[in-house]
Amino acid sequence: MTDPGEWRECRVALPAHHNWLVLDLRSEDPEAWARTLAGQHLGEDVPEPWREAFATDLLWYWGAAARQGALCAAVLAPQDGPVVASCTVRELGIAPESRTVAALRAELERAEGPYFGDGPVLTEVELPLGPALRVHRQEPTDPAADSGTVVEGVAHYVLPRRHPTTLECRLLWTSLGLGAELVKVADELADSLRLT
Repeated sequence: MTDPGEWRECRVALPAHHNWLVLDLRSEDPEAWARTLAGQHLGEDVPEPWREAFATDLLWYWGAAARQGALCAAVLAPQDGPVVASCTVRELGIAPESRTVAALRAELERAEGPYFGDGPVLTEVELPLGPALRVHRQEPTDPAADSGTVVEGVAHYVLPRRHPTTLECRLLWTSLGLGAELVKVADELADSLRLT
């Protein structure tokens, strides 16, 4: 892991025209935080069971981000519907000799699916923070099941030029019809990634 003295905060610029909700990963009472945010987001006219269900969803995403050790996280949720997508940024504990785009590519090419289509699409990109490997893939949420939900996502594995670390900036969604739009959003998020 990087010496915390080198940078204090990791940030992405969330697109303003969408309903993004930032997950407060420092909350000491995540259940109360989720209920409060659900009420603020959905408004007072929404029936209590809907607010509770939405708070439960927020809490699930909060827990997943916290378990991954995310540096920052957010969900995209229109006011009249469920969570559409989730974004997390986390630091990866990768050995110094493996902090190259070529090493990341080799590692991801060895990863086994199951994937849909031709498998992950790997592309080398240059971001303001540094070089990155962009990975676009679709996979089942439960590989052992005969049917189920498919999750699509774009992850950028970024090697910041000024800091000896590796970051993963990942956007995931299950509404495959929104794929083309959300792929663009994933690229915008990765392009906005900064360490301060």
